[in-house]
Amino acid sequence: MLQAIRGGTFSPDDPSRYAGLIEGLLNYDRFLLCADFESYWAAQMRVEELWRQPKQWWRSAIHNTARMGWFSSDRTIGEYAKDIWKAL
Repeated sequence: MLQAIRGGTFSPDDPSRYAGLIEGLLNYDRFLLCADFESYWAAQMRVEELWRQPKQWWRSAIHNTARMGWFSSDRTIGEYAKDIWKAL
């Protein structure tokens, strides 16, 4: 896929448009985008399969929402200040 992008498959009007981006990913992937790509792709394929089954999709979406923990950036910063930084 990266070779297709680098070669201009997705930018036929400017085949070298994404060459620098791909070179950066292949030679200096500081965020490790390529390292996890296979597992990302496998997960995306599972998402697409689930999306094609609306009943299961909605069930999963509702469970994810219901099981989500309470999140607040203020709470998180407060916990860091108290528990980790011992600032409070």
